[in-house]
Amino acid sequence: MSAKNGCCRIPWLLGPTASGKTAFALALAERFPLDIVSVDSALVYRGMDIGTAKPTMQERARVPHHLLDLVEPEEAYGAARFLADALAAIGEILARGRLPLLVGGTMLYFKALREGLSDLPPADPRLRAEIDARATREGWPALHAELARLDPQAAARLAPTDAQRIQRALEIVLLTGEPLAARYARRPPAAHGYRWLPLALVPTDRARLHERIAERFHAMLHAGFIEEVMRLRQRPNLTLAHPSMRAVGYRQVWQYLEGTMDREAMIEAGIAATRQLAKRQLTWLRQFGETWPELRRFDPFAPDTPRRLAAALEEMR
Repeated sequence: MSAKNGCCRIPWLLGPTASGKTAFALALAERFPLDIVSVDSALVYRGMDIGTAKPTMQERARVPHHLLDLVEPEEAYGAARFLADALAAIGEILARGRLPLLVGGTMLYFKALREGLSDLPPADPRLRAEIDARATREGWPALHAELARLDPQAAARLAPTDAQRIQRALEIVLLTGEPLAARYARRPPAAHGYRWLPLALVPTDRARLHERIAERFHAMLHAGFIEEVMRLRQRPNLTLAHPSMRAVGYRQVWQYLEGTMDREAMIEAGIAATRQLAKRQLTWLRQFGETWPELRRFDPFAPDTPRRLAAALEEMR
């Protein structure tokens, strides 16, 4: 089986957090010769299992999974490395006569697969440390104000408390002297030759998704999420400044363990952060749909969605 030169299309299963992507993917793997390729910026970290809803060892035994547990939480992992890892996994899976199913909610990674990567500089640890130190002293809204002065267009797209994106935007502007739009304009076309079949889980009942998010967060706590973060905090070089600890839930539990918020406040903040993540993911999906007519939408709560997803893959045969 080959997806080169238009021979077939490689399916994606995109969706917001808690939309049931793993369960749908496992169900599809029971009907088709699939390997699952994770498209998730948190699942690459070892030791972060409960709070990321990482597929269990039993689920991995049922279906081969790729791009899980690649790096330690102290290490950096970004879109460029993901793109290389994903393309390598896709090629290996196809070479075995199986079909890769790309599953996840990190929309920036999907965008990199579809469009290629922009001409952006790599992370600069020294500059990032300086930005983080300033944020500690002045607060992220102050750095957002500086970004608004240097790159108004980029700042307008970011909340004043969006630490990770403010940090990266400032880093790019300070390293290159150019606004982000100028760097993104030099994005080279994707050259891998694959064709995609994008299948998106888009809930029509947002309140039901919010309920599922809350239920899952409580289930994570019951499964030992706090103990998982306690173990992570024992790692001597891991801090809240690392990208891994910006994953939703981890920052809030870490702060609870530091004593800066009580348990109820931690739960409320963790659920709120997860809902905000889902909102951003749905915004990405809407934007994908505006520019990509091939994207198909499925309501994860509709009873016929498993059948419709299977029919979409059946069309590829």
